[in-house]
Amino acid sequence: MADINLINVSKVYLPDVRAVDEVTLSIKDGEFMILLGPSGCGKSTTLRMIAGLETISSGDLYLGEKRINDVDPRDRDLAIVFQNYALYPHMTVRANLSFGLRLRRRPRAEIDKRVKEVAALLGIEDLLARKPAALSGGQRQRVALGRALVRDPVAFLFDEPLSNLDAKLRAGMRTELIKLHRQLGRTIIHVTHDQVEAMTMGQRICIMKDGRIVQVGAPLEVYRNPANTFVAGFLASPPMNLLPSRLTADGASASGLSAVHGGLRVPVPSAYGPAYGGHKDREVVLGVRPEDMYEQEVVGSVAVDVAVVAVEALGPETVLVARIPDGNEVAARLGRTFTTRVGSNQRLFIDPWQMHLFDIATTQAIPRPQA
Repeated sequence: MADINLINVSKVYLPDVRAVDEVTLSIKDGEFMILLGPSGCGKSTTLRMIAGLETISSGDLYLGEKRINDVDPRDRDLAIVFQNYALYPHMTVRANLSFGLRLRRRPRAEIDKRVKEVAALLGIEDLLARKPAALSGGQRQRVALGRALVRDPVAFLFDEPLSNLDAKLRAGMRTELIKLHRQLGRTIIHVTHDQVEAMTMGQRICIMKDGRIVQVGAPLEVYRNPANTFVAGFLASPPMNLLPSRLTADGASASGLSAVHGGLRVPVPSAYGPAYGGHKDREVVLGVRPEDMYEQEVVGSVAVDVAVVAVEALGPETVLVARIPDGNEVAARLGRTFTTRVGSNQRLFIDPWQMHLFDIATTQAIPRPQA
């Protein structure tokens, strides 16, 4: 077992396409790390460099104390599971599971033992005689996982393995992977663009954009304290409402400050005054999460009247899309019983203690005390 460390790792494709740019990341032994970001951000390329499927243009990759930049993929003791499963269609499930061990010329008894153990762990014992064409998407994914597990590697590398599954199967497989990680205690690096996967599965999230790391942290820490407007607008669905605003003097506010966007005026809590005071009379970006907007007044909340643009009844909750007078559209996550008509007016209430402010020029979060 060993840590995986990337130090200033870059990948440049000719003529001068920088897919991964100076990535430095430490992944602890036994950790479940999520690489999260939009398509083209460099997360899969980073994973493939760890696996040895892509050469490293510059920087260093360590597995424990050993630099493995030039180590052949088969000698890295890492197992990768791909988005498209990559099963051999002409082989049975048993042959697919045992293929890696047979390549390594392991004893027949050991191969049979490992295949039986992994098949039992994944609940695919009754599929061993079938070929991939006779399996459902979820079953194929289990076989692909099994082929990685049977090798008992140092770490597992997952490249969007759930993206081809339907919503119900994805939810089930998320749970299975979490349980699997707890049982095995092995390092997992999981690439995804799905925020739900990131929030529910990972012990830490590494968010990437344009080949660079933007923020690394525990899921709730990243959610509560996004480093910049990109993270705030990417993590969670619906994402944080980001409203260009002005931080103005306000004698009625406990801090003497309010963030103003169109017809919305959010007083800055007194505890945030020292942190935000240096931006008085400047343009900022006000961040308000949809779940911090309510249909009923709560203690300390501020009211805003909005025009209803759309209502999305999702069952467990209702997402309201509305326009602030003289301002932008916002999304609010409201209760399951909430109803209203498109085109009507609605009063919403915002909790000022959950506000975020970002520098409009740099897009970086303005640090504040913990809410």
